[in-house]
Amino acid sequence: MKLKPTRLALGIATLAITAIATSTFASTSFIANVFFDQKHPFARYGYIEWAQTVKELSDGDLQPEVFTGTVLLSPRANLQGIRDNVAQVAHHAAIYTPSELPVANAIQELGFNFDDPLISILAVADFSMNNPTQLQEWQDKGVVYLGAYNTPPYVLMCREPVRNLEELRGKRIRTAGSTVSEWVEQVGGIPVNVPSSEMYTGLDRGSLDCATNAVSDLIDRSLWEVAEHTTLLSTGMYWSGPQWGFNPKFWADLNDEQRQVFKEASAKAMTRMTVQYLNNADAAMNEAISKGSKVYEPSEDMTASVDAFRVKALADIYDTAREKHGIENPEALINAFLETYDKWVGLVSKVDRNDEEALAELAMREIYSKLPADYAIY
Repeated sequence: MKLKPTRLALGIATLAITAIATSTFASTSFIANVFFDQKHPFARYGYIEWAQTVKELSDGDLQPEVFTGTVLLSPRANLQGIRDNVAQVAHHAAIYTPSELPVANAIQELGFNFDDPLISILAVADFSMNNPTQLQEWQDKGVVYLGAYNTPPYVLMCREPVRNLEELRGKRIRTAGSTVSEWVEQVGGIPVNVPSSEMYTGLDRGSLDCATNAVSDLIDRSLWEVAEHTTLLSTGMYWSGPQWGFNPKFWADLNDEQRQVFKEASAKAMTRMTVQYLNNADAAMNEAISKGSKVYEPSEDMTASVDAFRVKALADIYDTAREKHGIENPEALINAFLETYDKWVGLVSKVDRNDEEALAELAMREIYSKLPADYAIY
């Protein structure tokens, strides 16, 4: 005998369907974009693992869809993509849009003078979420800044040996803008400003002789195939722009609990990303050597040239910020960053540099927990 459903059973079924629909509707889905491929630390730890942490901390309430590479947005288009809500969260390298983000690029000019990525990433994040001039720039350009990225020191990866200044002269060298381009030009090289995603093609086709980037790219981007010769000359680090830049409306429409999740996830990912990036760089160099890459120490004349240029660059930093980037009060801006950096030298010295959990707790305590409740709600 076929039984007919009772009104009670129908009512329970209707309530269950309604609950599922409501639960599905209540979750917040969003697009997160990073133009690096999946193996790169900024993508692997900074977006793929970060997204999983976001889902876990929110108990599934926040549902990221992560895009890596240039499928969704080209490297230069991420700032516009955030503003236009193409991606609700994205990585953006401010060096690709210097006229739009002069404050961030003025601070980046100091990258040639520092060589500690862990201290720098925390100092940059702290400064970028607290300095009034930098905060105003984010607001004016339609982006909410929620965390930094920082590369290890860039080195020279070349098609042929470039171990001294004589071998460097006339070489077309991919740089990422800022002060290192001026040094390359001063010593007779030809700086070429192209996105890191174009390094392999440029080296392969011969439009580039060398590329400056993190040594991990020998493996992560297979540069060992087209750049057999690496010179361990530190040419600075890069950090300009947000690792996680949020669309302002998306950020404002989140509730307090959701914004807290993003802060915690970013604190965890930011410190893990840096520790792992440094580990990856060491492992990549060893792997590249096993594949036949040749690694050199720079000559004395090359090292002396870089050291002298760093001294000059630091002495000229205020004029550079004023004349190149149009900063009205460069002394206040640059000095504020240097003070922040010095603060983090002290804070990091009290923590195990390889303890990702302790570093994340430090970032949460000293940066994210101190942000106002209405941070970046415009």
